[in-house]
Amino acid sequence: MDEILEITLRVTDVCERLGVPYAVVGSLASSLHGIPRATQDVDIVASMSLAHATAFADALRGDFYLDDDAIRDAIEQRRSFNVVHLRSYFKADVFIPKDDESTRLEMERRQRFVIEQTPRREIVVASAEDTVAQKLYWHALGDRVSERQWSDALGVLKVAGHTLDFEYLRHVSTLLGVDGLLDEALRAVAR
Repeated sequence: MDEILEITLRVTDVCERLGVPYAVVGSLASSLHGIPRATQDVDIVASMSLAHATAFADALRGDFYLDDDAIRDAIEQRRSFNVVHLRSYFKADVFIPKDDESTRLEMERRQRFVIEQTPRREIVVASAEDTVAQKLYWHALGDRVSERQWSDALGVLKVAGHTLDFEYLRHVSTLLGVDGLLDEALRAVAR
């Protein structure tokens, strides 16, 4: 199995053992739903509480660089922290979910994704619709200069287009303020 997926599974397996709801988002999610590309890190939204912080850190300690205080601070402030795999320097950015409608919907609609059949290995991934909307959001947040965010969104639209729930995609894009950008992306894919 690809080392990036193996390291991702190491982090998500800890979330599963601790009962922490999570979703892989970002470039890995867009690669699974759309056109695969290399990535420098993995982004994970994890509904972690302070009660999980020590057990989470202890489960990864030794194989990952991590900062216990940064983990607790991120949980308290609903921000992000990272853990870095010591052998490969591959980074996992863990985002504590915001308390807003788009994030609640993203966590409700997350789905299991089989990444290996033998033995069967699965991860929980944001839906294709949420992945597109989030990629458009990050593209807009970066003044529309990130070609990666844009091409990731287009890749998911191209590959998963016929299976997408466009009513939901429109709704979440409106919540994130990128409904106009969604229209541009749909026109770009239709060309």
